[in-house]
Amino acid sequence: MNFLLRSLLAISAAFFALASIREPVLKQIQLPHSYYWREMYIPQLTSGPSSGAWSPDGASVVYSMKGSLWRQVLGSEEAVELTHGPGYDYQPDWSPDGRAIVFVRHDRDAIHLMRLDLATGREQALTQGDGVDLEPRISPDGQRIVFVSSRQTGHFDLYIAGLGAAGLTDVRPLAAGRVSTLDRYYYSPSDHAINPSWSPDGKRILYVGNPEIAWGTGDLWSVAVDNLTDKPADRTHILTEETTWSARPELAHDGKRLLYASYQGRAWIQLWLTTPEGRSPLPLTFGDFDRRNARWSPDDARILYISNEGGNTSLWQQTVLGGARSEIKAKTLRWKQPMVPLALSLTDDKGSPLPGRVSVLAADGRYYAPDDAWIHGDDNFDHSLQSQETRYFHCPAHCTVTVPTGAVTLTATHGFAHAPALQTVRAGAPGAAAILTLAANDLPARFGPHLSADLHVHMNYGGHYRQHQEGLAAQAAAEDLDIVYNLIVNKEQRIPDLAEFSTTPRTIGGVTIFQGQEFHTSYWGHLGLLHLNDHFLTPDFAAYRHTAMASAVPTNGMIADLAHAQGALVGYVHPFDDPIVPEKEKSLSHALPVDVALGRTDYLEIVSFANPVATAEVWYRLLNLGYRLPAGAGTDAMTNYASLRGPVGLNRIFLRTTSRDPKALKAAIKNGHGFVTNGPLLGLLVNGKAPGETLALPPAGGTMTVDTALRSIVPIADWEIVFNGKVVQRLTPRPDGTSGETALTLPITTSGWLLVRAVNPQPNPLVQDLFPYATTNPVWIEVAGKPQSSPADAAYFVRWIDRVIESAGARDDYNTEAEKKAVLEDLRRARGVYVGMAR
Repeated sequence: MNFLLRSLLAISAAFFALASIREPVLKQIQLPHSYYWREMYIPQLTSGPSSGAWSPDGASVVYSMKGSLWRQVLGSEEAVELTHGPGYDYQPDWSPDGRAIVFVRHDRDAIHLMRLDLATGREQALTQGDGVDLEPRISPDGQRIVFVSSRQTGHFDLYIAGLGAAGLTDVRPLAAGRVSTLDRYYYSPSDHAINPSWSPDGKRILYVGNPEIAWGTGDLWSVAVDNLTDKPADRTHILTEETTWSARPELAHDGKRLLYASYQGRAWIQLWLTTPEGRSPLPLTFGDFDRRNARWSPDDARILYISNEGGNTSLWQQTVLGGARSEIKAKTLRWKQPMVPLALSLTDDKGSPLPGRVSVLAADGRYYAPDDAWIHGDDNFDHSLQSQETRYFHCPAHCTVTVPTGAVTLTATHGFAHAPALQTVRAGAPGAAAILTLAANDLPARFGPHLSADLHVHMNYGGHYRQHQEGLAAQAAAEDLDIVYNLIVNKEQRIPDLAEFSTTPRTIGGVTIFQGQEFHTSYWGHLGLLHLNDHFLTPDFAAYRHTAMASAVPTNGMIADLAHAQGALVGYVHPFDDPIVPEKEKSLSHALPVDVALGRTDYLEIVSFANPVATAEVWYRLLNLGYRLPAGAGTDAMTNYASLRGPVGLNRIFLRTTSRDPKALKAAIKNGHGFVTNGPLLGLLVNGKAPGETLALPPAGGTMTVDTALRSIVPIADWEIVFNGKVVQRLTPRPDGTSGETALTLPITTSGWLLVRAVNPQPNPLVQDLFPYATTNPVWIEVAGKPQSSPADAAYFVRWIDRVIESAGARDDYNTEAEKKAVLEDLRRARGVYVGMAR
């Protein structure tokens, strides 16, 4: 084992052990891709309504909003707060006798069923423990309850129980998961059963399940209430459907019309009607936005639902006949406890206003936001530091938040070139205000001007909100981000932002937005396509098993060739979560080394929705072979999510250019002129050469002067100079760990590359990523007569591609033998390149 490999594996082991401290929200759920099911299924904190239910007489509604339950009489403009934590309350269901409301409470990383007695205000916990219980629905006679729970399997299963004064009795599974024989990429091998509701006679439960379904959340089913899990004959298939997590079938009280939500053949979720037998579904509503969480009124004349047509969530009622609709909006909120407005102002250190990202944590342990703000929540957190995930909103320099009286902890940021502001104030008196100063903390001017860009953003991706370019630009401005690449992509069968595709950028409020594309195949790895100059490439995905697009063709190489024909840049995005050891991988099909060898790859996301240490291991090997593969950075932010891994610009590249012209930006990205980061800023000059440039030395080599600087919003533990994959100098930041400058000389006798990186293996709540990490692109060193080579790294990629050939050759779902032959020939051609280098 060579020195580089030993060093990389040792560093990797240390980082991976420490990075595990930051754990997912609701980590007890044993399902893949939590960033999908958590946003699309688990209720989220929003400033607008998220779900509602009718009173038995149809004269009032109860709904969740701001983490509380609210009651509002229809026709009134006042909402009365019914619950106020601890934690956040969602998914209310009104009992048939009108006396109680059942709901779910998300508190300290668990979700329980609760019951509220409307006469006394008494709250009763119906379930306890560290499980996740969701979607409670009371039977028409009020004697039973059906709900979804993770209690036994860590998956979402259907349970039924008796509902009495003392709580739940005879809790038993109604539709428990079984293990499917199909490959499922986005879903667990175990079936799930979600979205329950009752038939009007109380004899059957309608729900969404996915037995032997590979793609989508599942079909519409019904099951007899007295079903035993070993009697599948009591289950009835109603309708084949795909809608992600939110179909929520509801029978009208006449038993003849089945209401559900779907995006069938569309980009947005709307309401549909079918029969209990699933006949001829027809759309009930239309629009380029989402309607969901729909409920029939007691007389079946109206439908209550949540819409995001205005961007934020909102509550509406609509007549079934005629389609007349009105928003249920409260102009007055009657809180359960004293609340006061708190005015916030964000400024730089000269007193000029700045937009920014703000967190407001009140004395009651809950997060708050302005009435019209989009609340976002982190997807992971360090349980030793926090009892819940960080929640935040974007403030346009001035905003007002209504909070309980008492201490309020405020945190504000404005990108990476300003120090964060943290402040505790006491809310209590009318007119309370706080000024948060975000002091400048940029790199010294000698390292040149830079534009910051997020190369990987999804404006809309099935989230709670409805995003537009104006809103995206406002978020980016608050994050001090100059350029956004919106990578249009599918989510299952829909492509939400396809209508946004354009070859012409828009600049809004100082933020320039480019429309790009992400090519989705989890077999070869995902691609980012930047600056397509003609059209969106279809199909947008491949290798979707058990579908008509199961073939591994088109390969990433084929897509890269088509993108390059349009003048685009092609990059591999969010590459690796763990170190790649070809001989030990259960299966290996990632085509990065293939497309690098064949000249099809223009950049690699080093700082991304992946582990930068694992990705850098592979990157260093490619650099050692002389491939001038630049580092890119992209957050993979779904900006219309209420729950995401980080805001737009969490992972960004700083490009050494002042021009936003596509030609200049493409050149800066492709030539590696800059650095990538999720927090720290890095400056690097080697004998005056900046990242991406080449320093030529005579045959004997020479002495290099390395001038570097560090600025960071959080402390940095390791600030290092790396040459050809080896740390040659460890640098010392100033005592607070957030800044440093140094100039030193290094003797160089061989060709290669040099970069600077900054890392802190301990996670920090101010960086919503695994841990703080930044790296410059390399400065290239050419010593005359001593070209760079690394046979061991070439042999590594030979072994890698051997495994890819093994996997691709074993596939039996190519459309033709010619497809398979072409794929294998391409892989062997790339293998030959590395074989030559290994010799």
